[in-house]
Amino acid sequence: MISLLFLGDICSVLGRKIVENKLPELISKYKADFVIANGENATHGRGLSFKHYTELLNSGINCITMGNHYYGVEDILKRNELYTNMVRPLNLPDKVPGMGSKVFFVKGIEIRVTNLLGVTGISGLMQNNPFEAIDKIIEKSHSQIHFIDFHAEATGEKAALARYVDGRVTCVVGTHTHVQTNDSRILPKGTAFLTDVGACCAYESILGMDAKNVIYRNSTGMPARFEVPTTGKAQLNACHIVINDNFKAELIETISIIE
Repeated sequence: MISLLFLGDICSVLGRKIVENKLPELISKYKADFVIANGENATHGRGLSFKHYTELLNSGINCITMGNHYYGVEDILKRNELYTNMVRPLNLPDKVPGMGSKVFFVKGIEIRVTNLLGVTGISGLMQNNPFEAIDKIIEKSHSQIHFIDFHAEATGEKAALARYVDGRVTCVVGTHTHVQTNDSRILPKGTAFLTDVGACCAYESILGMDAKNVIYRNSTGMPARFEVPTTGKAQLNACHIVINDNFKAELIETISIIE
């Protein structure tokens, strides 16, 4: 049996702090063998510096996935070869540095982690069709466990991809919206699915950003720079997945902590 934990988008200092404080307890509670987290917002809400990448690994995370803020910090381009446990969106153009799918070995078992980027509502990154991209990986993969972080805006696109790969991968969990959904389930052919795992971020915020400027932009139509809160309560949103000895997902459940 393999126990997996997946943490939603870690956003800035409050997200990093609550992960550092609570992850050891979660690993112990769920007897986690492998921990994955989305880190694309970890550095001031946009991107992942090498410093913060290292801190997250030291907190107990084994693999970090990314998303549309992949280019948010220069370290990603200048020091990419050092991000050995990071997986960037698979369906970015081929010349983009980094790996879109990576195999890890846990208890003698191959766990493949693939990161995909949605198309609907996410522009400017020249991403390719995620359905075609995942087909190519599945065709060549021999891993016993295959986890997909689908970083996408539209719930329909996430559900469509999950159904498309149902029975061909172990888990599909969505990220990007920063709002945890209440639809964790095992699909008919055996794939564990959750539309969105949520975020690890400021609790008194709007999607991890200070509410004041978000409200101003939406209420007036005027531009305003979004800022990340640095004090106050934080929330940790995650999910726990249990995979049996036949490498089939038998449980997916959500986790939500506020402190």
